[in-house]
Amino acid sequence: MKILTWNVQWFKGLDEVVDIKRVIEHARSMADFDAICMQEVAVNYRALTGETEPDQIKALRALMPGFEVVFSPAVDELSPCGGFRRQFGNVIASRVPIRQIQHFALPHPPAASSEPTPSMPRIALDCTLQAPWGPVRLMTTHLEYYNVAARHAQARALRELHLQSCALALQPPKPQPGSPYELKPHTMDALLCGDFNFEYDSPEHASIIEPGPSGAWVNSWEFLHPGKPYPATFRIFDRTYGPEPVGCDFFFVSPSLGKRVQELVVDQQTQASDHQPVVITLRD
Repeated sequence: MKILTWNVQWFKGLDEVVDIKRVIEHARSMADFDAICMQEVAVNYRALTGETEPDQIKALRALMPGFEVVFSPAVDELSPCGGFRRQFGNVIASRVPIRQIQHFALPHPPAASSEPTPSMPRIALDCTLQAPWGPVRLMTTHLEYYNVAARHAQARALRELHLQSCALALQPPKPQPGSPYELKPHTMDALLCGDFNFEYDSPEHASIIEPGPSGAWVNSWEFLHPGKPYPATFRIFDRTYGPEPVGCDFFFVSPSLGKRVQELVVDQQTQASDHQPVVITLRD
């Protein structure tokens, strides 16, 4: 099973061209993926998309027949003119059945400093996929960039959400067939991917992998290359946001999936976005 994650920056390349088709075609050249997770997808933000299709979800669905495209906007607001809604958030597109979809708003506290910084709401999209071996939760997110306090709170929340899901898998609620209380596909198997805006040795990373009573997150890199530096996924070509390349786009997995992690590949050549795509391969 192959899953790709990519902060697509509303499909704008380093050449300043917004091209959804280019991004999807490049992703397909990397892997015959079963699911793709994308961050920073826009709807009706003309300042971002220019003269291209303003509804990027509509465009994705047209470009990806055979995939179910799920959009989870972190920002959902009325346009200044009051004529339409503008949305910005994350996408999971899957060609394997999606048994359940959940949207989790992440914490959004003010900055610890009295000096204001740009900030916007963040969300985690959670889709339970039917993998060859059974249900697996696939979560994707894009964490706060400027506000360190918010980013750390969001990392802790992602840990708590995973522990909660694991606890439900260990002790599922009593079902009522034929109703919203129908038995859900609770599972310990899970992946969490996206643009975390923190590095491997950061306090936020340490918080997210702290084990809990019912489960844990482990950076998938540890199952393949323990002790080795994580490859850069951001600022390789464009140093607008800092002087050095960094790795901040990850796949975390539950320990139950550790034995299935076969490969993790970062494409460090493409300039179709300001971030680099990452593909994980799981053994069936």
